[in-house]
Amino acid sequence: MTSHQLKNPYGFFAPYIPMPKVRGFTALLVILTKGQRVNLEKSLTLAMIGLGWDVKKFDGGMDFDLDASAFLLGADGKVSRDEDFIFYSNLKSRNDAVIHTGDNRTGAGDGDDETIIITFSKVPADVAKIAIAVTIYDAGTRKQNFGQVSNAYVRVAKMADDRDFSGEEVLRFDLGEDFSTETALVVCEIYRHGNDWKFNAVGSGYSGGLAALCRGFGVDVV
Repeated sequence: MTSHQLKNPYGFFAPYIPMPKVRGFTALLVILTKGQRVNLEKSLTLAMIGLGWDVKKFDGGMDFDLDASAFLLGADGKVSRDEDFIFYSNLKSRNDAVIHTGDNRTGAGDGDDETIIITFSKVPADVAKIAIAVTIYDAGTRKQNFGQVSNAYVRVAKMADDRDFSGEEVLRFDLGEDFSTETALVVCEIYRHGNDWKFNAVGSGYSGGLAALCRGFGVDVV
């Protein structure tokens, strides 16, 4: 067994990167691959879900506008009300359990392009799963798809409080470049498992953009 395959505190064998010691504690950044599931530690009560991407330099034309969204789903995999769909026009869920920090229309700059904050203690009891997605705005008109996007990732950072927008990164999932004509991605799912929460690295692409995802998750689309 090599050092990068050691069993980590999340309970399975996966690569990890030891982070600098803070107050005598060495944090571990767990790197996930598609399909892996991992328990979120119980001390993770306030999480920042950071999403980032780049547009391939050889693709010209109109600007890309990628949008993050969250769907608060019941046990049936559907939203119980349209308000459980969190996106650029509805930034907060019930109880402020899930908050979208705002739309980035260009994706310019380093670091996260869009972020979603989850306060686990506020998530309504009827929500069994939170699906995190990224879609391309007006993809059909602009003739854009995820084959033109690179370096997409999702990361989970542990926040000390609601002003801690740097956080301590604990999980990361790099999506790779296995997409072509898709215009929507379900990046990950965060779901209840007994009294705990787990993270599922989904990384699945779909056609039809945001509207198709909304219909699939039970959101009324006009």
